[in-house]
Amino acid sequence: MAKAKTAKATYRCSDCGWQTSKWVGRCGECQTWGTVAEAGSATPARLVTAGPVSAPARPIGQVDVRSAQTKPTGLDELDRVLGGGIVPGAVLLLAGEPGIGKSTLLLEVAALASTQESGGSPVLYVTGEESAEQVRLRADRVGAITDQLYLAAETELSAVLGHVDAVEPTLMVVDSIQTIGSSEADGAPGGVTQIREVTANLIRVAKERGITVVLVGHVTKEGAIAGPRLLEHLVDVVLYFEGDRHSRLRMIRAVKNRYGPTDELGCFDLSEVGIVGLPDPSGLFLTRREEPVPGTCVTVTLEGRRPLVAEVQALVAKSHLPSPRRATSGLETSRVAMVLAVLAQRCKISMHEQDVYVSTVGGVRLTETSVDLALALSVAGSTVEQSLSGSLIAVGEVGLAGEVRVVPGVQRRLGEAARLGFKHAVVPRGSLELTDGSPLKRADPQLTSYEGMKVMEVDSLTQALQVAFTAP
Repeated sequence: MAKAKTAKATYRCSDCGWQTSKWVGRCGECQTWGTVAEAGSATPARLVTAGPVSAPARPIGQVDVRSAQTKPTGLDELDRVLGGGIVPGAVLLLAGEPGIGKSTLLLEVAALASTQESGGSPVLYVTGEESAEQVRLRADRVGAITDQLYLAAETELSAVLGHVDAVEPTLMVVDSIQTIGSSEADGAPGGVTQIREVTANLIRVAKERGITVVLVGHVTKEGAIAGPRLLEHLVDVVLYFEGDRHSRLRMIRAVKNRYGPTDELGCFDLSEVGIVGLPDPSGLFLTRREEPVPGTCVTVTLEGRRPLVAEVQALVAKSHLPSPRRATSGLETSRVAMVLAVLAQRCKISMHEQDVYVSTVGGVRLTETSVDLALALSVAGSTVEQSLSGSLIAVGEVGLAGEVRVVPGVQRRLGEAARLGFKHAVVPRGSLELTDGSPLKRADPQLTSYEGMKVMEVDSLTQALQVAFTAP
């Protein structure tokens, strides 16, 4: 007789929801040890027949898009990141470290959305981490008291949906998604099953009623959003709120945005009286000093369409350890290690017996490859104890062969540097070209003038070191 087919057991990670057919000690998705446990038996997929449709399919040209137009939040920096504002029916996920200012930012957004100037539409703020009285005290401090802003302290999903029926808001803030639970799902609030169930129900309500829902998410110690990765796939927009807790500067980035760009950066000033946008934050990332100091170099990075002038600092000191230290802050460690190797191999600047510390000013995080040249100049300056001119900037990507590569938007970067008073620039050759590809006219092929700045174009890192340390 043929053996009866039995259902095969499956194993699931309690942190991210990853599944496998056999037990393993380490999760294959989030790489966490000891979180894979048996989740039950996997049953074969059932045959699904066709059923009634919610709405007939229409030609794409007949779909009305007026209901999906963006609506400004009142915070220009947040609107820049979102692509113009919030979209009715969209679900946003805002993640950040504890105490970074997520609740203050969203309370400000909720208050602005409920004011008479923006239409006076009702807004519901659901808090699961604090009491209503605690949120009211913060609202008094930041001036977020309006008649159309409703506050509810709930941790049960059914109660939250009941408040939605009573208030009928156009914007709802849930702070935070890890504190809301459902009696229909297994596990404690914050678990994989609970987060999946709560998020799916909130998304359904948002799409059916055209409510914009903002979810606050916790982050792990590695900086990733806590909970299953499915959470990031379900929502429409994923935002990260960043900043140094000892500084007033806060930055918000979009890593996923179905309605706008994902490369924009918004800057805010967080104080005791609230949070305001910073339309011109470049000066915050520079150090004001009377005399140049070895080991510093200024660069211009592009965050979306916004150029930001930032300073890179390096300190090279003799090491007393068998393995010299390499410490970075605000820069990618792998990128710093690559630039140090190029300096040692191509420019003969050896640091194998020295500690190297590299950092940015103002807590800004620089991920663009255009920072390579400024990083190399600052490390070289600290090694040879020679300072660069205080009016010089450097922009360019450094390759493994020691070449300096062209980066996009150099002319926009130079315009921002000239606005802040910089007089000299070191850029890759070919950066100063017109939109049709023809070079700008200049008498000296090595030197030109752009926006009142003296621009020196270089081919290699060795040439960049020569022209940078001889610039007036």
